[in-house]
Formats: sequence, C-alpha cells, structure tokens
Amino acid sequence: MNAANGEEIFPSQLVQGYERFLGGDFRRERSSFHELAEKGQHPHTLVIGCCDSRVMPEEIFGAAPGEIFDIRNVANIVPPFAANLAHHSAWAAIEYGVTALRVGCIVVLGHGNCGGVRAFVEGGAEKYQSPPPDDALGHWIGLISPAAKRLGAPPEQSGADYAERLARESVKQSLDNLRANPRLAALERAGELRLHGAFFDILDAQLLALDEARGEFIQVSAGRHRSALGVAPES
Repeated sequence: MNAANGEEIFPSQLVQGYERFLGGDFRRERSSFHELAEKGQHPHTLVIGCCDSRVMPEEIFGAAPGEIFDIRNVANIVPPFAANLAHHSAWAAIEYGVTALRVGCIVVLGHGNCGGVRAFVEGGAEKYQSPPPDDALGHWIGLISPAAKRLGAPPEQSGADYAERLARESVKQSLDNLRANPRLAALERAGELRLHGAFFDILDAQLLALDEARGEFIQVSAGRHRSALGVAPES
C-alpha cells in the first residue's frame, strides 16, 4: 500500500491509532515484538470474553502482547459441547488454545450491561427457542436459555437487575459447557488446566471472581479498587 494515500483506502481513525501505536507501545517494546515473531506466542491464559468494544481483557488484566489468548463473541458464551461440533468455530479456538498453545488457565469473562444478555431478556426466551434459519444472532443468543432456566423464571417486570444476574449465571453455564468436553475435563482433573469465571463491571471497573464452592462472585482486590475510586479504606 502506498503510504502517501493510506488514509484514502483505510479508515483515518485506525491509521491515527496505528501511528500512536508505532510511537508508543511498539517503540517501547520493539524487542518484545521481535521475540514474539521469532519464538511464537506462549500465552498463560485463554480468556473467553464478549466482543463488546468496552471490555478489553488485555487492558483489564494489564497483559502484554503474547500473554492472553482471546476468544470473543456476543455475550461471552461457550456453546454446548457435542460430538458433531455444531459450533466448531468456538470449539476450534478453545482447542487450539488448550492443545497447541497449552494455556494453563481458561477464564470466562462476563460483564455488566451486556447487550446480548439484555436482548435475550427483553425479547423473552420464547423468541429464541426457534429463530428463523437465517437469524444467526438469534440462534447464538438462544444459547443463553439454559442459564435462564437455571436462574428461574424472571419477575414480571424484568429489569437491569435480572439481566445482571443472568449474565453471571451464563458464566457458570459456560464453565459447565467447558467441562462437558472430555479433553478439558481430563486436563482439569489432572491439574494441568484451571477453569475460572469472572465478571467485570464497566461502570466502575469492579472485577468479580467466581467462588465455585459457594456459587458466588467475590470482588477481586477490593482495597485497591476502593483506592482507585478515591474511597477511604474500610476500617
């Protein structure tokens, strides 16, 4: 591509961002990029997150290039595991992360104000039971149904609170779907793979981790979070 007319054939906002990258992260970490190109990637964690543009795993976890292997889709869903691998794209990426890259940890990262979960709640479960064949988004969002059944019938006036609870329940369902894969289940039993659930609140950057023994989400680094918000530490 001719550098002189690059902005004419590529979005100017992206060109400007790329130039900031060249003068910032790339300049500071050039040796790291060279090493990644020469030796390949060796991420320690696979994060299954939402494609929501407000939720960026590398930024949330302060990760450098090569540290996190991302899989992002609408509503951070791990689809059911089946012998016919109907959802082969998602499972191919998960398998690559586990078998080829040998990540030691998988994190299903849900988040607040999720548009996919909100669409399921607002549309009602019935809408997604049998969407039209060409409704790819409807078929995908319908995968939230098992989590909704686990949570129980929504109140008559389903609001933001129910959607947030469903988003967290969907994280638990995704972990169950991961463990339905015999290969992943065996790796977890052998102590070679750890599975975790987490939830990120966009509004105030609160991070919650799932305590599976208690079935509850517990705040991570509560003291540091309060300090970041300028709130006095609890006595």
